[in-house]
Amino acid sequence: MKKVKEPRTLAEAHELLSPLCPGQDRPLAERLAFYRRSVQVYERIAEIDRAHHHEALYWVGRERAKAEEIEGRIRQQREVSGRVDSAG
Repeated sequence: MKKVKEPRTLAEAHELLSPLCPGQDRPLAERLAFYRRSVQVYERIAEIDRAHHHEALYWVGRERAKAEEIEGRIRQQREVSGRVDSAG
């Protein structure tokens, strides 16, 4: 297996993450894992690539918001599923 080099710049982070982004048709759990990983990568980049600190923080917030939205959808699905199971 080829070892992926850890990104050291914002551009390298984008280059690493962009091809890994799952499509809307992929399971919510897969998409959530991607956005959580993205948050971690961009948090590191904000500390390493100081010239792009604020832009990296923007990406942290953006990816975190997407993760939270997906978490809400997963929670909602579980609640609906639980109501269906208990009503049956």
